[in-house]
Amino acid sequence: MAEEDKKKIKRPTAVKRDIQNAKRNLRNRSCKAQIKTAIRSVNTACADKQTPAEIQKKINLAYSLIDKAVKKHLFKKNKAAREKSHLSDFMKKALNA
Repeated sequence: MAEEDKKKIKRPTAVKRDIQNAKRNLRNRSCKAQIKTAIRSVNTACADKQTPAEIQKKINLAYSLIDKAVKKHLFKKNKAAREKSHLSDFMKKALNA
């Protein structure tokens, strides 16, 4: 009975894993937030009818961030391809309209 009353203590390796997971979670959320911001900037640039050079510059930045996310295994390849395709479609519609 006395042994059951004791609280279970985490092992040092489990504590280390918790710390590592928290750091990675923060880094991953930051990277994903940067990508969302870049995509939003492309969409607003297209909606505001900015010059094609400015839009292309923002798209290049978004593509770069998306590719880096795939490299870090934050996004799968298909999701990255889909996001890039949506961006290029949005840009084409904005330039043609």
